[in-house]
Amino acid sequence: MDLSLAIEALVPAAEYFGSTTKNTKECFDELNWLDARLKPTWKQLQDAWVVLEPQLIAAEQAKAAQKAALLERLGISEDEARLLLS
Repeated sequence: MDLSLAIEALVPAAEYFGSTTKNTKECFDELNWLDARLKPTWKQLQDAWVVLEPQLIAAEQAKAAQKAALLERLGISEDEARLLLS
């Protein structure tokens, strides 16, 4: 689970201090919650992630498909596109 994305899904622009890098319950428990809204529970975050993760995967796949279609339409490789844009 990406802890910061799960928090964002439940409490948009939440104010808190601490690290979410490890994406663990322990780091979540250690967050200093500054937001006036209630801090979500670990279970709420897990439930949100079950919904959010497939949406993120689908968006990533759609972006990759668009990129591949554009490169094909242009008739260039990904390396050639990087060179062109550098």
